[in-house]
Amino acid sequence: MKMHGLGNDFVVVDQRAHSAEITADLARAIGDRHRGVGFDQLAVIQDAIHADMALTFYNADGSTAAACGNATRCIARYEMDRSGARALKIRTERGDLEARDLGQGLTAVNMGEPFTDWADIPLAREMPTLELPIDGAPTATGMGNPHMTFFVDDLEAIDLPSFGAAHEHHPLFPERTNVQVVTVTGENHLRMRVWERGVGITLASGSSSCAVAVAAARRGLTGRTVRIDLDGGRLDVDWRDDGVWMSGPTSYVFDGVWRG
Repeated sequence: MKMHGLGNDFVVVDQRAHSAEITADLARAIGDRHRGVGFDQLAVIQDAIHADMALTFYNADGSTAAACGNATRCIARYEMDRSGARALKIRTERGDLEARDLGQGLTAVNMGEPFTDWADIPLAREMPTLELPIDGAPTATGMGNPHMTFFVDDLEAIDLPSFGAAHEHHPLFPERTNVQVVTVTGENHLRMRVWERGVGITLASGSSSCAVAVAAARRGLTGRTVRIDLDGGRLDVDWRDDGVWMSGPTSYVFDGVWRG
């Protein structure tokens, strides 16, 4: 299946119905936007014990990711429509995530507690994570994957292709990092653009949105409930006591058969 959340697009393989073996090479082939299908992430649905399903995520370069918020929301919407459930427990490498149907086409996922300690993100060495010793003093956050968030006066002035590529491989991040540039546009209102590790520029990113909301609240720029405008649309993020909840619309595009 092909799905997207605000243009952040995914190929989804339901291994509960098809016994396809997914490898890094196959993920790269399907992810090729010229010779394959094209995606920001590939998600594989599997059966799980003590959960409604399990998800595994691949980036377009064949690497894996522990978390993918928009894909989790898209698949939760698909499963709730298929089963009639209003809530789901979804197992990921990040941990067990809760998804809820909010009605009116909106789906929410609790992406879990954020990591703010250097070892959990992880960083290469011990240091405070609120302002890293990097030009621009970005904030580091872990959401099951690492994030580096820059708060700038005008994000449109940032050359994101070169800026994101350079910082993805910063030596402080041994597992590479997602890179966000953010401008505060109003009270509890942010504008964000994102470079995803292993992918490049994406129109939206759920885990990045959660990381940005946490970073903005930690720095006193917003409260813990924010609206985030991305290139592909809007997400709402609420950092609660039980985790970081992210909600927004999802879109199903088509079913296909891979014969590559």
